[in-house]
Amino acid sequence: MLRSTLADRVAGGLIVAISLSVIAREWGLGSWVASVAPVLTVALLALFAVQVGPSRLAFILVGLVLTGVSLLYDPDWSGVIGRGLASAAFIAAFFAALGTLRNAADSAPSIRACGRFLSQQPPGRRYIALTVGGQLFALLLNYGAIVLLGSLATANAADEPDAEIRAHRTRRMLLAIQRGFLSTLPWSPLSFAVAISTALIPGTSWAGTLLPCMTTGAILVGLGWALDTIFKPRLARRPSTRAAPEGNWGLMLPLFVLLGILVSAVLILSAITDIRIVGLVIVIVPVISMVWIGLQTGPGPAVLRIARRVRGYVGEELPAYRGEITLLMMAGYIGTVGAHLLVPVVAASGLDLAALPAWTILVALVWIIPLAGQLGMNPILAVSLLAPLLPSAAEMGVSPTAIIVAITAGWAMSGATSPYTATTLMIGSFAGISAGQVGRRWNGGFALLAGVALSIWVALFATMS
Repeated sequence: MLRSTLADRVAGGLIVAISLSVIAREWGLGSWVASVAPVLTVALLALFAVQVGPSRLAFILVGLVLTGVSLLYDPDWSGVIGRGLASAAFIAAFFAALGTLRNAADSAPSIRACGRFLSQQPPGRRYIALTVGGQLFALLLNYGAIVLLGSLATANAADEPDAEIRAHRTRRMLLAIQRGFLSTLPWSPLSFAVAISTALIPGTSWAGTLLPCMTTGAILVGLGWALDTIFKPRLARRPSTRAAPEGNWGLMLPLFVLLGILVSAVLILSAITDIRIVGLVIVIVPVISMVWIGLQTGPGPAVLRIARRVRGYVGEELPAYRGEITLLMMAGYIGTVGAHLLVPVVAASGLDLAALPAWTILVALVWIIPLAGQLGMNPILAVSLLAPLLPSAAEMGVSPTAIIVAITAGWAMSGATSPYTATTLMIGSFAGISAGQVGRRWNGGFALLAGVALSIWVALFATMS
């Protein structure tokens, strides 16, 4: 169990204050936010700087160097730094909001029962069950979906006495979970891929990009299932007879109810307000989480149970993710400031991307983002750097949605292959292998085929839009 320290409580309080300032800005509730949010963001990063490890501290140092360069050479340094801090603040608020659903799910037996049922499916339908189930869990729990389903899958596989069968079963289940999660990144309103890319590309919204980006997800699901079916491992002996799964498909009902409530709330509020989808999400998700906690059984009145969970989440659980929060916040800041510094450099080089066919630029994004991931670039950082360098949609003669389709496709590929992303690190930890092995050996062939398929889809959509 996590123990709260004074530093943790201060960090949690700062994240809550940052979240409230972001909500106020997104909902147009106060102009004072413009001066408060940057101060809170700097204070949080300064606190984390003395707590995180060297790899995360390196990102803070790079951010400081870029800040110094901006101060010396950029006449608009205050505006650029302000936008960078605003990006970092939004990322912290978005992360904190998504984590509330994971916290609520931790005490929901129905969610664990649903995950156990999926992991116990027979081989013929296990991959597709875990992939589709992984999508549903990812929409609610984000990276927590991999943790929950991964732990249940490995525990299920451990019951198999034959080492060869156990190894194959573990690999196939973990890949199904990972690829199911990745297939939601291009279209889920709760994914950083959607939140960041729609913020960077003018004229785009989640609703406007939903259908084409869901096609991207369908391509990933279909290709993963086809590869799992075609290249089914040949076993030295037949597997032992397995017990029937515990429960039935009715266990999925709580997931569908929660998703229905979430999506309905987002769509209704989006239709009657001018607030961005991400601005709605950072309010709707915590509210749903608190109501969910209140409906669960436990000692004492619902209000007290909610208060205890909120206190534990803010003072203990959320600060425990200081490394991840630091990395994500600094990726947003470095990308924003770095891109502004790179724009005049690219212009001075004489490189005119607008002279290239639009489809070549968009297809290149599908490959450049995962290649940057091999060099240690978080997708937030890579996209934040690349997006401002792109010609506008009008200059390329395509719709802004076509750019989002390309960026989110590359983002998903980075999640499958980069040894520095959370997905490969978590899958590797469950499998007992390195993240590099997950990305290159387990997902290498899948990524190459998916890259080709997504390149064709991106180019085709660009010509149609």
